[in-house]
Amino acid sequence: MIESRNWTAYNIAQSEEKARFVVLLADLCSGVPTARLPGAGRPRLPLKDMLFAAAYKVYVGFSARRFTSDLREAFVSGQIDSMPHFNSVNRYIANPELTAPLKALVTASSLPLKPVETDFAVDSSGFSTSRFVRWYNKKYGREVDNREWVKCHLMCGVKTKIVTSVDISGWTAHDTTYFVPLLETTAKHFELGDVLADKAYLSHKNLKAVETSGGTPFVPFKKNTVEPTQEEEPIWAKMYYYFMFNRLNFMEHYHMRSNIESAYSMIKAKFGDSLRSKSDTGQINEALSKVLCHNICVLVLAMRELGIEANFDSEIPFEPKLPV
Repeated sequence: MIESRNWTAYNIAQSEEKARFVVLLADLCSGVPTARLPGAGRPRLPLKDMLFAAAYKVYVGFSARRFTSDLREAFVSGQIDSMPHFNSVNRYIANPELTAPLKALVTASSLPLKPVETDFAVDSSGFSTSRFVRWYNKKYGREVDNREWVKCHLMCGVKTKIVTSVDISGWTAHDTTYFVPLLETTAKHFELGDVLADKAYLSHKNLKAVETSGGTPFVPFKKNTVEPTQEEEPIWAKMYYYFMFNRLNFMEHYHMRSNIESAYSMIKAKFGDSLRSKSDTGQINEALSKVLCHNICVLVLAMRELGIEANFDSEIPFEPKLPV
């Protein structure tokens, strides 16, 4: 996080992480509009309580039944208003109504680090699932089975590895199509400096989007990229000549992109690189919960190492709005 780590502050942060995690998660979820998910039948549980339960279950890493005692402690402490059954926790994790709020909570949890983060990196990585997919492998001349996986696309700050925007897709999705939405979400809340991405994100559209948002795109050019013409976007030509004739300085900026690899490593090492959920929606929400847990852990560390106060907005802006 910082060049010379304060190990005393780091040790304290790690020792008190779980206690602070629950408090920060409850505070973050308290900004959720007091909505109950729509549907016929029995009255639905409060949305903020089920968002809390989904993220806390991923943090603890237990099955829904063994997680019940942790959830009961949160209920007794007043961090949630209802005590859901363990089957309800599993059902709500697989509910599509939780997806948009979880994405919003990830962004909201990054906002306390606005004074710290100005440079950002974009990349994707996969989480494996319990399902398998079969296809014909031309190289080996036979059908092969491989474990299906879910792709996580995110943008993070390179100093603290806080995730500022996230999206989830299937394993066949192209990375570059997620660049602009991730960038626009981050640009709404942060002042952009350098924006770093690998060659998979190289396009006129992406470079122009970074320039329009006030940032500088550092995306390496491919070896078959031709020299720009007068009709090219100015930012494309500017970064092309920067890359070709000032390569050393360009790569000094670009190498900060390795921090997003560190962010994925932190998420997978702490919360696992696989998903337990069986349904598509459950896998999406579980992956989003992993990212949310990572952000709160980063905040716990930043509070000790950087003296950051984790104050969240009174209400989390959701798109689309949920019924109140």
